[in-house]
Formats: sequence, structure tokens, C-alpha cells
Amino acid sequence: MNVIKFGGTSVANAQNISRCLDIIKEKKEKEPVIVVVSALGGVTDLLLSAAVSASQKNEDYKAVLQQVETRHIDTIKGLVPVTGQSSVLSHAKRELNRLETLLDGCYLLGELSERTKDLILSFGEVLSSYIISEVLKAQGEDAALADSRELIKTNSRFGKAVVNFEVTNTLIFNYFEADNHSINVMPGFIAQSADGYTTTLGRGGSDYTAAIVAAALEVPSLEIWTDVNGIYTANPKLVKQAEPIPYITFEEAMELSHFGAKVLYAPTIQPILNKDITLHIKNTFEPTAHGSTVSKVPEVKSSNPIRGISNVDDITLITLEGPGMVGVAGFSKRLFEVISKENINVIFITQASSEHSICLGILEAEAHKAKAAIDTEFNFEIQQQKIYPAIAEYGLSIIAVVGENMKNHQGLSGRMFSSLGRNNINIRAIAQGASERNISAVIDKKDAKKALNTLHETFFEEAVVQLNLFVMGVGNVGDRFISQIHNQSQFLRDNLHLNVRIAGLANSRQMFFDEEGIELENYKQQLSNGVATDAHSFISKIKALNLRNSIFVDNTASHDVAATYADFLRNSIAVVTCNKVAASGEYENYKLLKNLSRRYNAPFLFETNVGAGLPIIDTLKNLVASGDRVHKIQAVLSGSLNFIFNNFNESNAFADVVKQAMAEGYTEPDPKIDLSGIDVKRKLVILIRESGYDFEIDDIATVSFLSDACMATTNNDDFVQSLKDNAAHFNALYAKASAQGDRLKFVASFENGKANVGLQFIPQSHPFYNLEGKDNIVLFYTDRYKDQPLIIKGAGAGADVTASGIFADVIRIGNR
Repeated sequence: MNVIKFGGTSVANAQNISRCLDIIKEKKEKEPVIVVVSALGGVTDLLLSAAVSASQKNEDYKAVLQQVETRHIDTIKGLVPVTGQSSVLSHAKRELNRLETLLDGCYLLGELSERTKDLILSFGEVLSSYIISEVLKAQGEDAALADSRELIKTNSRFGKAVVNFEVTNTLIFNYFEADNHSINVMPGFIAQSADGYTTTLGRGGSDYTAAIVAAALEVPSLEIWTDVNGIYTANPKLVKQAEPIPYITFEEAMELSHFGAKVLYAPTIQPILNKDITLHIKNTFEPTAHGSTVSKVPEVKSSNPIRGISNVDDITLITLEGPGMVGVAGFSKRLFEVISKENINVIFITQASSEHSICLGILEAEAHKAKAAIDTEFNFEIQQQKIYPAIAEYGLSIIAVVGENMKNHQGLSGRMFSSLGRNNINIRAIAQGASERNISAVIDKKDAKKALNTLHETFFEEAVVQLNLFVMGVGNVGDRFISQIHNQSQFLRDNLHLNVRIAGLANSRQMFFDEEGIELENYKQQLSNGVATDAHSFISKIKALNLRNSIFVDNTASHDVAATYADFLRNSIAVVTCNKVAASGEYENYKLLKNLSRRYNAPFLFETNVGAGLPIIDTLKNLVASGDRVHKIQAVLSGSLNFIFNNFNESNAFADVVKQAMAEGYTEPDPKIDLSGIDVKRKLVILIRESGYDFEIDDIATVSFLSDACMATTNNDDFVQSLKDNAAHFNALYAKASAQGDRLKFVASFENGKANVGLQFIPQSHPFYNLEGKDNIVLFYTDRYKDQPLIIKGAGAGADVTASGIFADVIRIGNR
């Protein structure tokens, strides 16, 4: 005997049912088949909706009933030949008329008892099983319909009836012992009480029906056919990288199904566990796929101690606490008794070792009832202030990491909680049984998807870490950065095991998001179709997406954008920036960002603030971290100014060279920021602060080579014109340097707590003399580098090298 069950999606319509029929026919060639079926996909929800609406005197139930009728009539017409449709349609119509009468009664009475609800919900399975059995007969198969209500007997706990296995097993065994049909079709989900009323076995009860039949007949295996390839390592709708688990133990499957693995109804395992019946979960739409095999001892064991990660949403945490609980026996007993009396299922339990509090996780729909019952039960103790009124925390989820062999592996809980912590996922409560088969944590519901993906990455995708980037600014630097990400994506995946994707883009006008990653080949087109940019909305959207390993990348020079960094860091979103405003602004804000970065474990990286792609700040950090101390800094920190003074001579007018630097992207959008020395001051104060000194940018003295007239201009055209007007001044500077055999360099210096920036005449003997093009150079004099400084030199300006520096910071975060 072969017992197989088809879920609601498998029998959702005529096309899907045809797939099921092919599977049934193939199975019956080897041995007789008992087929347990669910209602047509979605019909149970429609029936419940109609019943509730009718009881609330809402006539919308009639439209829902019409929808139910149309679904079944269309299915019959799509499967039964025209010559045989009349009797099948007549029978179905009679059942639907009975259903209509029941709903009309609910409407007239304005009520819906649990007993009536069970009877109404039973029509889904009654109709689907009848239709499928008649289709098989019409196709010439030796098929019969067996009524589950005549075989499975329960108590009168309507909604989730308890099976009387002694009576049920005898009825099932005797029925099929006498039956000789090749195929028997049975409705799942429904049963009958001892006094003859229709009961239901709970949502997902069709699985349970199949397991009850399989256990009663002691068949070697049970097959459950659904719309996925078995039990997955996580919910594939939430975790795209989730994969089917080919072999799993009963205990692991039970834990996963208890914590939300929808493919398997938790009570299904109980009847077949003691009979050692192997359970196969298969995909109706991919019948050749292996699926999942559930057994006492898996045929193939996995080296990974974690088998899956699951979750239950819409949880409320009820906490009972108070000083009067400590050392007093009976509180737990009374608490669980009152919960039991209210027929409330407890999903999660934890108690502090101090006995000061007990936490229960229950479904949110039952929370108000639970709190009221608990407060009533402990009213005397509450009045005496021995305990406090029950506290209910809503909007939560339970995340569970499951594995049979977890107890033999150290450090799993540490990895679980550290990975959640790195992504700013706050844990409200923790539970771990002595069997160590399950570690559960209560978190905010809004964090559930991120938590699932984070844990799945930690335990199943260790080879690849996914980084989700949100990029502000797509000008010269931003465009190069996006291009580099696109060109190197495969290399990063293959060699560094990083999956870097951009989930959000914005410029000053528009912003665009794609949770699955923006197609970078045509990002400009997608961005042009985005919505208007708003800094608040940009941050809000990133928070709402709540993606793991999120990184905000700022490619702008905006003060307003820099002001948002703290908000990102507080939400454990890393910040990578070439924008110098934040790190060079007020020292208190700089320290705040540094502290937030440490507190929320969110990197704040700005390597490109000094030297573009040169590893200046990173090198400085390593010096300080290793115990070295910086005493003196000498540097040429402006690639744009170095480019300008290297190209300025008798043949090239100063104003023309500045225009060239602007055109090639070496200067800031406002070139006065470079030529006035403001940009160099920002870079120098960052180096001083990273060296460990409390320093403000206003503490740096500036020796300007620009006239007041140049600085008073308000736009770039006027500024360039003012440079032309002051050509004699610049020519005189060049002539003096040339006469002395020197070169003009804009130098930044720090020594003995004092700092200055300004144009200097550099002799041939100085390391700065031969600095060419747009190069930067930094000399660090430290305890370890006293006489001969540590020198870092290289290209310090340009969109490509700046973009590569930002890229390097992103990779640093991925390699943490």
C-alpha cells in the first residue's frame, strides 16, 4: 500500500490536478494507492472569510461563495469529459447549496460557533476529493472515494480536534483490509467526533490525515507532494539562497516545522515516528527532484551541524515578573494552567535563573486573551505588589537554528548571536533546550528577514558574504566606482568570496532602489526612472529594506549628506565616504561618529579623504594601533594643487592650468576649496586626529597665495577670470622660485602641536622637489621613524583612483 498526499497548490486548478493524476497513475502500477488531498489552493481561506463575513452580517460572503463555486465548477469542466459532467456537476452543486444554507444561517443568527466553522471549512476537502475521485473514474481508473469522517474519530475540540487513535487505527485497518480498489481518494483535514459532528485537525491537517492513515496501515513510507522541493534550509521566499535539505531526521524536521517551516505540518511526524515510517516530501511540479527524505537515521549525513533556520512571525512575548516569585513554588504551575484553560498554545518559554521572571511566546492573535487571563489569575499577588501585571510585547518573531548534532559542536550559539549583533538585530529573549537541537531567539518582526538571511549566510554560505551597497552620488567618482563594482563582481565572488551588489542609488535629483540588486549595465536609465531624491526618504528606505551587511557609500562633497552619517551608524549601517566634511568638521562630531562606529559595530571608513586611493589613513591607523606615536607630519596633500604647480610655467598661464585641472576632475566642484587651502587643511586635520590628537581645523594656520579679490568671487567663471586678472602675481611667484632653483609646492605641516598649510619654495634636496603630476606625498616622523620618516607617495587625485580607494574600503568591510 502506498499513501500519498497532495497539498492545496498541487490541486489548485485543473492543470495542476492533471499533474497529480499522472503521479497517482504511475504509483498505482506498483501497488494500491491511498491519495489524501487538500482543498483547492486558497479555498479554505475563502471559506473562512465567507463564514466570518456572514456571522458579522456582511453580505460580502455571497460574493466569496460565488468565487468558491466558480473555482469548483471550472475545475470539473476542465477535467471531466463533457459526456460525464452532468452527474458530477449536480453532486457538486448540491454540496455547494448545503454550504450556502450554512452561511445564510450564520448571517441570520449573526454568530459562528467553532462547530459550525469546522463544518463550513470541511467543504473544501469534501469537494476536492470528490472531484478527483470522479475524474479518475472517468479516465478508466479503478478508483473510489473514502470518507475520512468515517475513519478518523476525534474528541469535540473543534478547530484542532484530538484523534482517538485506538478507534481510528482499527477503523482504517479494517476498511482498507476489505477494500480492493487500486486507488482510494480521501479528504484530508477533516474527521468526526464521537457524537457524529464534523471536526478539523488544524490548518495543515491534510498532512496529519495522511500520517494517521500511513501509521494505521504501517506502510514503509509516506509521500507528501507540495509545490517546493522539500524542506529548505530557510524559507526560500525570504532567503533566495536557501536550498532543499535532502536528508533530515524526524526530530530536526519537527523542530523546523514547529518554527514555521510551512512545507510540513508539525503534528504529521508524531503518528509515523514510532512506526519508523520514512517520510518523503516531493514537488508536484518537479516530480523527478529528490526532495527531502525524513527518517530516524538519515541515509546521508551532513558535515554541517545546522540543518535549517526557521521563524514564526506575529509573536507576542508575555512576561510575568516580580520579587514575590523568587523562591516561591507554584507560580509556574498556575501560569501554565491558566494558559492551558484558555486553549492557548505556548511556542516559546524562558525563565531567568533568579526566578524573577518567566517569558512566554504566543501567537499575537491570542495575546490579549492571555494577558487578561494571567492578570485575573494573579490579581491578589498584583494587588499585594508581589508580582507585576503581565507585560505584553507585540510585533515580534521567533528565529530558530536547528540541528541534531549541534550539541557536539562548540561555538554555534556564539556565531549565531555575534552575526545577529553585527547587523543590529536586537534579541529580546533566548531559549535553548538541554538537547541542544534548537537555539531560539525572539526578535523584532521587522528584523526577521534580515536575521534569516544573516544566519543563513553564517551557517550555509560561509564561502560568500553578501554586501548591500547604497550609493549617494553618481558623478565622476560615483560613475567610476559603479563601473569598478560591475567589472570586478565575478572576480570578487570567485577570489574574495564577496557578493557585492548595489541596492540603492541616488544623485541630487532622483533615487532608485532594488532589493535584489540594481542591474549596473543600465543603472543610469533605472535611476532616471526613480523618484525625487530626499535625504530623509533615502535613509528611511534603507532602514525599511533592512538588508544585512548594508553599507552607505557617499561620493559627494555635501555637508547635508555628511550630517546623515550618525543616523546610518546608529542603525549598524557601515559608512564609506570620500566626503571630507564629517571627519574634518567639529572634533566632537568626529568623535561621535567614531564612537557610534564602535558601539554599533558599523565601520566608518574614509581612506579616500586623504590621498585618494593611497593607503595613508590605513597605514597611520596601524602605526597608532601598534603603539607608535606620531610627532611630525609633512605632506603635499592636494593632487590638484600639485598638478597645477607642476604644469604652471612661462608657457602655461596659471589660469589656464587651473581650468585644465577643473576639466580633468582633479579639483573639487568649487576650485576655491583646493586653491584656498581649505581642502588641504581638511586632510591635515584628519591625519592629526587619526594620529590621536584633539584638533580643530581652525587651529591650522593658512598662508594663502590668492588675493582677496579671487576669494570674493561667487562662481567658477568669475574665479577663473580673477586668476587671469592676477596673472602678474602668480608669474612673480614662479619667477622667484625658478631663480632660486626651487619648485612651488603647497605643503601641510604638523609639529609640536602646531599646524600650518601654505605655498612653499622647495629646494632640490627636499623629497617634495621631484613630486610629479598629481601625486601626493606624506612623511610621518614617529617614535619608530625618527631620523628617516615613513614615506607614502603616489597618485592623490582623479576619479579612478578615488573610486578605487572607496572600493578598497568596501572590500575591507567584506573581509572583516
